[in-house]
Amino acid sequence: MLKIKYLLRFLFLFTFLLLHNKSVAQENTKKVCDDLIEKGKAALRNNQYSHSLQLLTNALSIAQKNDWKKQEFTALNNIGANYYMLLEYGEALSNYLDAYKIAMNTLGYKEEMAVLNNIAILYFEEEDFDNADEYFKKAYKIAKEQKEWEKAGLYAVNLGNSANGTGKYSLGRKYFNEAIPLLTEKKEFLSLAKVGLCVSDLHEGKPQQAIKSAEQLLTTTESLDFNETGILLYTVISKAYLKENRLEKALEFVNKIFAGNPSHKMKVEAFSVLSEINFRSKKYDAALQYKDSIIAANKELEKIKNNQLYENSKVKLGIENYKNELVVNEARLSSERRLFYSIIAVILIVVACIVWSLRSLSVKHKQNKIIAERDKQILELELTKKQNESLLLEKQFTENQTSLLLEQERLKNEIEVRNRKLSAKALYLSGRNQMLEDIVSELSRLAQISESKALLNHMETLKNHLDLNNDWKDFVTHFEEVNQGFLKALKERHPNLSANDIRYVSYVYMNLSSKEIATMFNISQDSSRKRKERIITKMELSNSVNLYNYLALLS
Repeated sequence: MLKIKYLLRFLFLFTFLLLHNKSVAQENTKKVCDDLIEKGKAALRNNQYSHSLQLLTNALSIAQKNDWKKQEFTALNNIGANYYMLLEYGEALSNYLDAYKIAMNTLGYKEEMAVLNNIAILYFEEEDFDNADEYFKKAYKIAKEQKEWEKAGLYAVNLGNSANGTGKYSLGRKYFNEAIPLLTEKKEFLSLAKVGLCVSDLHEGKPQQAIKSAEQLLTTTESLDFNETGILLYTVISKAYLKENRLEKALEFVNKIFAGNPSHKMKVEAFSVLSEINFRSKKYDAALQYKDSIIAANKELEKIKNNQLYENSKVKLGIENYKNELVVNEARLSSERRLFYSIIAVILIVVACIVWSLRSLSVKHKQNKIIAERDKQILELELTKKQNESLLLEKQFTENQTSLLLEQERLKNEIEVRNRKLSAKALYLSGRNQMLEDIVSELSRLAQISESKALLNHMETLKNHLDLNNDWKDFVTHFEEVNQGFLKALKERHPNLSANDIRYVSYVYMNLSSKEIATMFNISQDSSRKRKERIITKMELSNSVNLYNYLALLS
């Protein structure tokens, strides 16, 4: 007996340690995944794209294997950022879209805003301003709904730049003016919003205002290097002076652009201004030379892009090799894991067999050899009797359960029939009220209405028939008779629902279609769908929950 106890204790302790080690290993794996992501982000900041992609790819594999959505989203978003920096916009977009799906389905609005903004910036760089505008607006809308005002300001700046890119300067001005009071704590982005206003002034025929604002920004902006803020201001001023035909001043600020080590894109802008200055000065050879410089700058940019593409191919090859290594390592680990579990299973089986054998021996030794055959027969008869009684009770229980189910089905069908009658009545009242409203509206337009007291009395009578509150009270009374306790349970579970919300939910409980509910409220189907989404949010339910099924369980 003591041996059995010791073996059972050993088996329990062994199983506990195995499960505990598995839990600790999982926690360590999650920490490893988080560390890989942080190291990948650090490598991205240091422009070590190949190393960053290796780290993030490894983290992504671990996250997907364990279904860790937060880590999977972060890895995908930063992999997209790596490809964006490598000018591989197609790969970047693919990873951003995968991250967007995860954010939409399982994460919060902050992750959704971040990846929407990344997708929009990618389209903006490709000068696909329509798509950029669409995704910027989605992020901007979420930020305003969630009262993330600073983020809303940042996205408004992006929307303003996108509007300026398509020549919609008045719309761009609207977004920049909206962004400025929201970015008081973000000085660099505040400066970019003000630069955007200078661009709008320039293209709306206000060169003097553009010069004045830009020169003021040059003296008040703390970081002129942020996103080439200084170079953008010099470009605006030079173009404004060019519009006023003040060629020497325009040339002065173009030279400042080149002194600031501009990007290729800004170089092209500067060469274009220089070409126009020389053309207006009738220095046609110099003007043509600067036109050639634009072509040379574009060729240089293409060369850089081609070199970058070559480097990207090497990086991709390295990543593919790394992925293959991960697959091989995973297969090896899986094989080792199977071997380990097989050994554990064998040990458990052996221990179980030993315990069972010892227990059998103990039971045999305890058997009482003096038990008489008569006692065995009595026990068998008693057992048979109990079995028969048990079968009888089981049969009665089954019959009662069947009757109960039939009665529930009958009551359910009866409630559904009454609810359909209620819905038909409600639809009739809604149609009647709509017809009365139309009649009153048409009569009100008649010029003779004010001259006829009889018509005025008739109109007043019609209006009295439009007492929606009484109709609703009657409906509630009948609804409670048919669905006893539903409204009480709904109000107790969700006390923050308004009267209109309860009315809408009641129609859903009656299994009315979206079209029928829209008719009842005299609204469009789209408005009805949005109201349903708002009510689900107020009820603090998941978007994946079927509202009708939830209400059926509530009742």
